[in-house]
Amino acid sequence: MLNPRDTYELNQLNSPYANVVAISKRAREISEEAEENHVIMSEKPLKIAIAEFVDGKYVVDKVETEEE
Repeated sequence: MLNPRDTYELNQLNSPYANVVAISKRAREISEEAEENHVIMSEKPLKIAIAEFVDGKYVVDKVETEEE
């Protein structure tokens, strides 16, 4: 089960929207890799992707806008 504290810490580093986009893209990559390699997954790709971001394996780079 997802620990709410983990997602809270992620949201403090970046925009919640940036986190959602990055995590969903990573989850899609995980799913596509498993499909290409004919691997049956026991965990959902989204849960794996969130864990990777929480563990620091992947990070969201801060994008500076013109306003900043």
